[in-house]
Amino acid sequence: MMASGRAYPVQILLVEDNPGDIRLIREAMLEGRFYNPPLVAKTGEEALAILRNRDSVSGNQQVDLILLDLNLPGLNGIEVLREIKTDPETSRIPVVILTSSQAEEDVVQAYDQYANCYITKPVDMDGFLEIVQSIEQFWISVVKLPGKDGE
Repeated sequence: MMASGRAYPVQILLVEDNPGDIRLIREAMLEGRFYNPPLVAKTGEEALAILRNRDSVSGNQQVDLILLDLNLPGLNGIEVLREIKTDPETSRIPVVILTSSQAEEDVVQAYDQYANCYITKPVDMDGFLEIVQSIEQFWISVVKLPGKDGE
């Protein structure tokens, strides 16, 4: 938990094209203390549009944390990550790579592009619950995110 002893609402952008994984992640978030449902982008282009507030789905909501898959149609996750981290408007948003790839090359490329962490997707619901709870515990309850004062 934060020093104040409570978590605060954050807006998560889930960049994922697999409907099954989207469902599992949403269900795992419902089990946790996520106050807002995640915004979902199914392509890299859609994710960048949401981040740049050009998409009617996002309105003016500020994205606080991004869960990014690497295997996306169109722009792949590394390309999306590069765009996020080189844009002054989005570069401070933490990006958690959440992907099925265990390839060392992908891990290295993700960190070279300033990913905040790299997590390999689990294969079952219990594993997804554990990962999402870990994300909640660390990124929501422990870490101080830019623009979030915990109030």
